[in-house]
Amino acid sequence: MKGSNIIVEKSYVFALDIVKLCFYIQREKKEYVLSRQLLKSGTSIGANVEEAVGGISKADFLAKMQIAYKEARESHYWIRLMKDSMLLEEQVSHKMINNCEELLKILSAILKTGKSVK
Repeated sequence: MKGSNIIVEKSYVFALDIVKLCFYIQREKKEYVLSRQLLKSGTSIGANVEEAVGGISKADFLAKMQIAYKEARESHYWIRLMKDSMLLEEQVSHKMINNCEELLKILSAILKTGKSVK
């Protein structure tokens, strides 16, 4: 097996945290609409990263990473909205926002590097 792939690992852990968080919000807060949006976008990041890793070309790889980046932006939005609407406690939202921003930085760097390499 090759060495670890940081974006694969971090996007998977983030998705797992999102699943746990959304199920908690649905169970404890009885909120289903926003949590479903976050569940979809937050788990889509890792799914698109996995697809990118298995891409058939550089263009395919970059397209999937771009989708992962967009899903991370959307997740960032939903987490902030849930925090500001008092659905998420400050400590939880701070952790999730930081993790999401870390994913955004990594994905941005991957995209920038991928687009500059001919």
